[in-house]
Amino acid sequence: CGPPFIPPCRGRGRGPRSRGESSERWVWCKVSLEPGAKGGRRGPEAAGARRERRTLGRGGASGPRAEPEAAKSLPGRRKSGSSGPGAAAKRARSFRSRGRGFGREPEPRAESRKAGLQLQRGQRRRSLRAGPPNATAASLGGSGRLRRPPPGGRVAVVLDQGSGFVKAGFAGEQQPRLVLKSSSPGPGALGCELGDGGARAHPIKHGVVVDWQALEGLWERLLVGGLRVCPERWPVLVSDSPSAPPAGREKVAELLFEALAVPACHMASSALLALCSAGAFSGLAVEAGAGVCHATPIYAGHSWQEATFRLDVAGSTLSRYLRDLLVAAFPDLQLRALPRKAITQLKKRCCYVSLDFEGDLLNPDRHHPATFCLGNGCSVCLSSERFRCPEPIFQPRLLGQTKPGLPALVFQALQKVPARLRTRLADTVVLAGGSTLFPGFTERLEMELEAQCRRHGYGALRPHLVAKPGRGTAVWTGGSMVASLRSFQCHWITRAMYQEYGSRLVHEVFN
Repeated sequence: CGPPFIPPCRGRGRGPRSRGESSERWVWCKVSLEPGAKGGRRGPEAAGARRERRTLGRGGASGPRAEPEAAKSLPGRRKSGSSGPGAAAKRARSFRSRGRGFGREPEPRAESRKAGLQLQRGQRRRSLRAGPPNATAASLGGSGRLRRPPPGGRVAVVLDQGSGFVKAGFAGEQQPRLVLKSSSPGPGALGCELGDGGARAHPIKHGVVVDWQALEGLWERLLVGGLRVCPERWPVLVSDSPSAPPAGREKVAELLFEALAVPACHMASSALLALCSAGAFSGLAVEAGAGVCHATPIYAGHSWQEATFRLDVAGSTLSRYLRDLLVAAFPDLQLRALPRKAITQLKKRCCYVSLDFEGDLLNPDRHHPATFCLGNGCSVCLSSERFRCPEPIFQPRLLGQTKPGLPALVFQALQKVPARLRTRLADTVVLAGGSTLFPGFTERLEMELEAQCRRHGYGALRPHLVAKPGRGTAVWTGGSMVASLRSFQCHWITRAMYQEYGSRLVHEVFN
């Protein structure tokens, strides 16, 4: 008996259908057993034959590895990884033909961008990839290597861009990986880390983008330096403010596709994502963040733009108001120079919403003093400042503004919707945003909403508020849930679609 035969090894393409038919993609070979080997192990000659068989079966090396000499010496063989304009066009056609395969083989960037900007972005990305992750990313398990998307290509990056903070993470997860300030370093700081100090730009104010260059730098540093992902391989879902202008969505698409070269993107209303985080598809979303408050009615996933109301009194305004209250109460402590971070921590730990503001203000016995240690070694004792700080959300007149408070805006949004849908939307009033986390906020808003309904003849309308414990990141959580659904994968706008139709497609889909 002779040495055993190894079954045919098939590479790409079909094999011979008959005994007389030959194909160089099919390799018949004999493998001899090593003399003296135990357990039928094969020797080094067999290993070389196996490597040669695998190389011939694949049709030649196509990656960065060197092609074996056995494959190079075959007559009439051509490398599968050929170069030239024809091969590039073929790869581009292959990418466009795969509708769901974003992230597999990215196309080159659009030629409309200047070469100088591309060089600057390339230098910035190389510096971000080469440098160690910042402290926040390292504490969350970040590593120096870039993450690769899964083979299915369905997991996406979710960005919740707010006026004060940006939350970023991966679809399907319960919590964002990073929660960072929306301020970004100046254009001269190319190699600094995410947590560095220095001059910083604020790209978003009151929910509207005011500095697109700063926003581009922030997102690039967040994706490459924070999440450690390659933007060309990951689809991105971005939250959108309910009062954002349509031109802003076109600029966001241009930034994602041309500057960051993402394979696909989607822009979803932050109000809709807040509802999705509570398991609802219809209702009234009440958002109170750092820069703006919104009241947005949504039915079956569609929002009423004419019934959406906004209030520019939010978390940042409350922090400045608290500083003014402290300066007036303690003029000798030089609190004007106190860092904003200390004021924010003081607001989060000590302030609450009063259910009877006028009564608590007039009765000192109903004050609840609290002592807070500042970062400069001083300590302050807060009294009425604790409930006076968040009151401008309910009474903007305390800041000299004539607009109604948030409860009145929520009631006006309910009035604007059709009468047949008003009760259904009032049954699901979802709270979202960090400024809704004040103790007593939910009870005060529900109490004033019921008073507004009785005052205007809607006594049968009983709004029901949904306040989840993690509502500070409700918008991001909703985006994570939506982007991980199989039924959502057909709603992405790919880069090939954007290059073919341009901003007109963004206007038709998202507006």
